[in-house]
Amino acid sequence: MAHGFVREMMQADSANFRLQLGACLLGGLLLGVSYLSAWVLDQVELAALVSLSAAILLGAPLVYNALKDLWRDRLEMNELAALSFVVSLGSTQYQTAALIAFFLVGAQLIEYRSQLGARKNLEALLRLAPQRAWVQRENAFEEIDAAELSAGDVVRVRAGDQIPGDGTVMEGYSTVDQATITGESLPVEKQAGDRVFGGTLNQTGLLTIRITVETGDTTLARIQTLIAQAEANRTPVSRLIDRYVSWYTPIVLMCAAIVLFFTRDLNRAVAMLIVACPCTIILSTPTAFVAALSASARLGVIIKNLHFLEVANRIDTLIFDKTGTLTTGRLTVASISVNGRVSEDELVALTASLEQYSTHPVAKAVMAEARLRNIEPSAAVDVGETPGFGIQGKLNGSSMAIGRRRWIEKRCPMGIMESADGDGTTSLHVAQDNQWIGTLHLADTVRPDAKAVIEDLRSQSVGQVVMLTGDRRSAADRIAAHLSCEVESEVMPSHKMARVEAARREGRVVGVVGDGVNDAPALAAGDVSIAMGAAGSDVAIHSAGIILMNDQLDRIPFVLELSHRVVATIRQNLIFSTLFILALFGLSAAGSIPPVLAAVLHTSSSLFVVFNSARLLRVGEDLS
Repeated sequence: MAHGFVREMMQADSANFRLQLGACLLGGLLLGVSYLSAWVLDQVELAALVSLSAAILLGAPLVYNALKDLWRDRLEMNELAALSFVVSLGSTQYQTAALIAFFLVGAQLIEYRSQLGARKNLEALLRLAPQRAWVQRENAFEEIDAAELSAGDVVRVRAGDQIPGDGTVMEGYSTVDQATITGESLPVEKQAGDRVFGGTLNQTGLLTIRITVETGDTTLARIQTLIAQAEANRTPVSRLIDRYVSWYTPIVLMCAAIVLFFTRDLNRAVAMLIVACPCTIILSTPTAFVAALSASARLGVIIKNLHFLEVANRIDTLIFDKTGTLTTGRLTVASISVNGRVSEDELVALTASLEQYSTHPVAKAVMAEARLRNIEPSAAVDVGETPGFGIQGKLNGSSMAIGRRRWIEKRCPMGIMESADGDGTTSLHVAQDNQWIGTLHLADTVRPDAKAVIEDLRSQSVGQVVMLTGDRRSAADRIAAHLSCEVESEVMPSHKMARVEAARREGRVVGVVGDGVNDAPALAAGDVSIAMGAAGSDVAIHSAGIILMNDQLDRIPFVLELSHRVVATIRQNLIFSTLFILALFGLSAAGSIPPVLAAVLHTSSSLFVVFNSARLLRVGEDLS
């Protein structure tokens, strides 16, 4: 729960803030004139009149917000601040009342400005929606409001313009800055057939794009909705504070009344009311979470519910779905075996000459290897593909067959060398004129930073890192040995959820990392679920509590570090606030702190909490 006065301003426009700031500065100026009149000009009556004007101008927001809270049947801290001001004003201590109001309102304005700085990444994201678009109408392009675009519209985006909606590039080549969606620091090249996101910036070339989703369903619109929902979330800590704040004000008033009854010292009671304002306690949680949301949004990490950020602090088991997370999900040629009749380059050339006619992921890996070796495939004839087994055809008068071991063995009387099957790889056997000539060993590529990320996670108190995969045991063991993590192989998607639930029954706090494609049930079963590469993926956005809009693994240690820092910051804020209020409350009751000093100390404590929380904005700066 934010400071009442601050919360109202956060919902208002900047013009209202400037008005409040101007009133505060004018009140401060009048207060200075009153002291000048009394001390220099010895005009006591003039000083009293000017200080009364300053007090009314400065104290009006305090009284207004207190009355509004009472009208809404909501007790917060505004009542204590307003009551201390009214008591001082009613006792004709105009300068004291004005000083109290000046410090309290000034502190609230500084709190607002500090929180506004923390929210700048979020506010910038919420303002990213493009305003105009050039859409094709018959044979010409005309400019319309971007909100009027529909799926199927064709738009033209010039260099330097924002892309008005999610779609597919039809024509053109350009680089696009996608940092607002994915957090990637470098622009991405786009050409015909590539997907683009609304709100991203076209940097260099002219693009013709077909819009594929309605304006309200774009990736940017969904991110905006998720951030707004996250800011509105009530965390357990916030709910605990809300539960007791309604009891807080009556207890403070009772204590102040008892001190006033026995001491007959109005200044003690006023000072007690001022220092007892629970600004610091109430600000402790929201200021930390706003800064955390801002820091995470900067890196393309969207936190759907603040509860997950709190729970992530306690994760001791992290379960990864292998494909698309620890690995790239793309096959590459790991090694090559030949029988001596051909060289490795010749084998790749022969294989690519047939695989160029296939769209299978294996074929894409072979073609990538051919490009890497600068090999141009030859034209083949009579090419035919047998799904699940392989591909065959004729090349330069020779019959060629490429595929699984059993399928090739039926064509090769001499058989295939036992050593041709690589350990932990997918083997693609090649036969020429019914004789085996070689094998390409393909493997899923481990992300270059995967090992370092797992080591980083272990350093953050994650005791168990488990990789789940549907691959054969040999392939899974090879990757697990490289990453130094536990592995469970040949696990069906339906069984992944059972594995997560089993870990939770053992008392573990489980985080699940996946791509949201075939592991949505497992993601939903974890205490904290993290979906990678979610930009453009509806399934991933809906199935996870924390969403990584890109596929950079280093965001996962960042999430855990941010969680640790958020929980620690909230704990620091609450401990400091509680001890500070208790100490000053006792000193005020003893008469050691006058009302003006109480207002100064109250302001200082609020600013400490705000700036302590603002340190969270720097988390992850090394990844930006």
